[in-house]
Amino acid sequence: MKKLYFTLFFLLFFAVAAFAQVNINTATVQELTTLSGIGQTKAEAIVQYREANGPFKSVEELTKVTGIGDKTLEKIKTDITVDE
Repeated sequence: MKKLYFTLFFLLFFAVAAFAQVNINTATVQELTTLSGIGQTKAEAIVQYREANGPFKSVEELTKVTGIGDKTLEKIKTDITVDE
């Protein structure tokens, strides 16, 4: 019975996590690497850009980060947010 509850808990946790958007203004490098097409280098570039220029005002502004183009943005657009 414990295994059943344990399994159900993790399934629910991962289901919620799968639908949660990543806030590009607050996300850590690790959190950013969960996005499709965003590896360690791009995630670090996002954080560095944010630290140097302040918070992103829109998700489209992400294309100002070196290495993030329109194709990458289209791939992750529904998975990211700038809202708090």
